[in-house]
Amino acid sequence: IRTVYDVAIIGAGITGCSIAYELGKYNVNAVVIEKENDVAVGTTKANSAIIHGGYDPIPGSLMAKYNIRGNQYIKELCEKLDVPFKQIGALIVAFEEKEEKTLEELKQRGEKNGVPDMEIWDQETLRKEEPNISEKAVKALFSPNVGIISPWELAIALGEMAALNGVEFKLNTEVTDIKKNNDSYEIKTNNGTVEAKYICNAAGVNADKVNEYTNKKSFTIKPNKGEYYLLDKSQGELVNHVIFQCPNKDGKGVLVSPTVHGNLIVGPNSQPTDGDDVSTSTDGLSFVRNTALKSVPGINFRESIRNFAGVRARTKEDDFFIFEDEENKGFFNISGMASPGLSSAPAIAVDLLKMMEESGLCLKAKEEIKDERKVNRFKKLSDEERAALIKENPLYGKIICRCETVTEGEIVDAIHRPIPATSIDAVKRRCNAGMGRCQGGFCGPRVQEIISRELNIPLEDVPQDRVGMNIITGETKTGGAE
Repeated sequence: IRTVYDVAIIGAGITGCSIAYELGKYNVNAVVIEKENDVAVGTTKANSAIIHGGYDPIPGSLMAKYNIRGNQYIKELCEKLDVPFKQIGALIVAFEEKEEKTLEELKQRGEKNGVPDMEIWDQETLRKEEPNISEKAVKALFSPNVGIISPWELAIALGEMAALNGVEFKLNTEVTDIKKNNDSYEIKTNNGTVEAKYICNAAGVNADKVNEYTNKKSFTIKPNKGEYYLLDKSQGELVNHVIFQCPNKDGKGVLVSPTVHGNLIVGPNSQPTDGDDVSTSTDGLSFVRNTALKSVPGINFRESIRNFAGVRARTKEDDFFIFEDEENKGFFNISGMASPGLSSAPAIAVDLLKMMEESGLCLKAKEEIKDERKVNRFKKLSDEERAALIKENPLYGKIICRCETVTEGEIVDAIHRPIPATSIDAVKRRCNAGMGRCQGGFCGPRVQEIISRELNIPLEDVPQDRVGMNIITGETKTGGAE
């Protein structure tokens, strides 16, 4: 039987999942095609985890438009879908007189973009609000609407609601070619052909390649790598806001920020890179460390529990590319999603549906949709709530991840969610098991055993993250003693 989807979304990062979530509200036959074994495995899981204020983008740009809208919409989504989010505000710090002028310019730019309630703080106010800031800091621009978030949890939540509302997810499915027919597109993949009337190209750093399967070259993605430190919770209260230095040609620069899980994140640098290269380097991390110490001299980098890198999908125009191809009706590119891509994606998805409707897609709202979500987080519950949960399901009485107080019940729930967790890191993204100081050193093997049991697959078939990232490669001893 020939199945022709109304819409195929290529890529299941924050952009693809946002589009899927919005499409799930309508009577549309939609599918998400993702080359990895989970959603949010690319740029979405490896970034600064900031919901930006909107003072940085050039007025009139798509970045400015969608950053402001997204900043508001994400707060609503996080409350409704039970995603960790805190609005703590940001400080852009000046260390010399010429940077004070930059603060004034950013404030004016932000006001043009519609950023509310910005203030310039003098040194006394800055030191009062941030006691650990460098004594060399002379002024700061305060933007109260900036927030911190768990970006992969937002993408997972949006994807899960989309799946519950009928959007299909084809994971482990990589697009290899696209052919235009009269009224549809044939999307060739490693798992057969998918046919759809509309395509949303949300393929991140590979969006230009996907576009060129069937369209003329209209933009080029220049991957740009940023390296980070994640520090233990002992450093999590060192600062109260997101601390930026004045932006430069390389972007918003190295930040120091609390995370929603109570850690401290420091980074990133900015380096051109190839494709999906997420390796870290001594030079890159040294730059991040030394630059961050200029803002907050008291950071104890001995408390680092993880280094990581993420890749941004930049274009030379330094703006988003969101458009329907001129020659191929129904093919939409959502590309160049560098910062503030995370902050903007949900708002972009809303407008993209309007663009597809104008192009001929029939959008009839469903009478009923699932649009609320509650996640059991044992660590956050009261003693009474814990007791009730354990009585209902004894697996909640067994702690698996000691660092983050994650129970077997939470891990089993993560494995059987609407988009199932099939790797150790997929479980980590859903319930935090392995996020703590030991980084899964204690709980990792136990999570692996639980996945093996719940999915009824061999232990050696459970990867760390992506397919092929095997933990067990064979037995060290076979048979009896010789």
